[in-house]
Amino acid sequence: MFEKVLIANRGEIALRIHRACRDMGIRTVAVHSTADANAMHVRLADESVCIGPPPARDSYLNTAAILSAATITGAEAIHPGLGFLAENADFAATVEEHGFTFIGPSAEHIRLMGNKVAAKETASRLGIATVPGSAGAVRDLAAAEAAAHRDPDSRRRPRRDRSSGRARLLAAALSSEGAGRVAVAGAQRR
Repeated sequence: MFEKVLIANRGEIALRIHRACRDMGIRTVAVHSTADANAMHVRLADESVCIGPPPARDSYLNTAAILSAATITGAEAIHPGLGFLAENADFAATVEEHGFTFIGPSAEHIRLMGNKVAAKETASRLGIATVPGSAGAVRDLAAAEAAAHRDPDSRRRPRRDRSSGRARLLAAALSSEGAGRVAVAGAQRR
């Protein structure tokens, strides 16, 4: 068990992590930008460290500042929360390389799950159900149309009823939190 955890996030996410730590008797360190100095997650934490100006890239995404904050406060672990650094494999690896525990999946797993094609292939290989769609990456409109018109229960049989009302969605293979997803309705060839 840890004695002190640095929470590398803000707002409601940081509050939830703080509450869980408090319930387990773990002290917390809040990091914050200058704009968030009076935020609730900062006021409730046992300690806080300002890590930079308001733009997230200069504060909440600043790995060096976060590691420095963990070092000067004596934190043993860093919890990234959601978003921000939680899906950053390089951040997870750097945290571990500097002697802190990264509370979350390993850098290897973050990299694997960050690629939707590889993640879906891995899940299928392990017998985990996946959403219907293409068996792999689609490289052009024809491949996307073919995948969209297959029956979701069989990747080989074409769908007979194209007016089923099912949503068609294209998603970038290397996006997170729904970024890069585009609804497709009545796509026309050009």
